[in-house]
Amino acid sequence: MIDWNLVWQEILARPDGPLAMRFYLQPLMASIFALRDGLRDARMQRPAYFWGLFTHPSQRIELLRSGWKSVGKIFVLAAVLDVIYQLIVLHGLRPLQTVVVASLLAIVPYVIVRGPVNRIAKIARGGSFPASPDEPHARRR
Repeated sequence: MIDWNLVWQEILARPDGPLAMRFYLQPLMASIFALRDGLRDARMQRPAYFWGLFTHPSQRIELLRSGWKSVGKIFVLAAVLDVIYQLIVLHGLRPLQTVVVASLLAIVPYVIVRGPVNRIAKIARGGSFPASPDEPHARRR
C-alpha cells in the first residue's frame, strides 16, 4: 500500500535538495513556450487552450498535439532530472512521484499560461484578427 504522507513529504523536499534550480527553470521554459503558443493561438483565432480542450471537440486533437509538441521535451527533461534526484537522494526509484513532479514542472505552468495569453492578446489587438483562420482576405498581423 502507498504511504501518501511519505510520497508528499518526499515530493515537497525536492526544491531544497540537489538539482533545485530545475524548479525555477523548467516552469519558466514551459511558460515561454506557452507564451509563444498562446500568441499563435490568438493570431489563428483558436480558443483559449484549456477551455478549448473541453468546448471544441473538433480542435481537441490539434490542441493536444501542439501542446505536447511544445511541452513534451520539458516534461521528459523534468522526468529524467527527477529520476537522477531520486537515485542520489532517495537511493531508489519512485515512478509515481516522477510523473507528478514532471507534470507540476512542465504541464501545469504551460496550461496555466497559454490560455490567458491567448485571451489577453485577442483583447490587446482589439478585434484585428480574422473571423476565421481560413479567410484569405482577412488582415493578419
